[in-house]
Amino acid sequence: MYLENIVFDATDPHTLGRFWEQALGTETLTDEPEGYETRLALPDGLVLDLCFQRVPDQPGEPQRLHLDLHGAEEQQQVVDRLVALGAGHADIGQGQVPWVVLADPAGNPFCVMEERAEYAGSGPLAALPLDVADPQREQDFYAWLTGWVPVEGSGLLSLRHPSGRGPLLELAREDEPKGTAKNRMHLDVRLEPGDDADAVAQGIAERGGRELHFDWGDLPWRHFADPSGNEFCVLPSRG
Repeated sequence: MYLENIVFDATDPHTLGRFWEQALGTETLTDEPEGYETRLALPDGLVLDLCFQRVPDQPGEPQRLHLDLHGAEEQQQVVDRLVALGAGHADIGQGQVPWVVLADPAGNPFCVMEERAEYAGSGPLAALPLDVADPQREQDFYAWLTGWVPVEGSGLLSLRHPSGRGPLLELAREDEPKGTAKNRMHLDVRLEPGDDADAVAQGIAERGGRELHFDWGDLPWRHFADPSGNEFCVLPSRG
């Protein structure tokens, strides 16, 4: 299995997708009425796809997954460029911090980060902070799920692709437990040829996750929740 997608729920997926495409310098994959997809390509063949799927209502629940962009010594220039693209400054109670909090055109908060050694080699996307109940448990869970490996020296328990490239998946202790509303952003993992979908589902359950069953028709992927309740999808193998 491997991490393939970062998925945004959006009432206007095209506007949001084009914003993030310009923000990260990604390449359009699909532009269809119900969704927009763009690809972040990094050295050593690592790719992550950002997928924007249409939903009928604007998501309003607390955001448990967000994007941290690489700023470093060019932090202010990055902020200025993003504001020119349609982002706005946001106050989420962060107080005096060295990073800058913005919101994308759909109101999703994200951060432009200061210089940090652990973000070397990340590319334009520095980190994917995810709120969880037990960071150590979730680090073990996502390491098994994605094949990413622990990162030493980060302020949070984190994982990264074995190549050492791309963003960190940072496991941040939640302020409050996950509610019943679906997260506005989630991750997708893709099975590889030879992976058994039922065995993967059993492995998720054995590690504290669970399968979710929605009345959304017959879909080729399966929905799950991690041990903290954060939704993610397991996509079928391309083989």
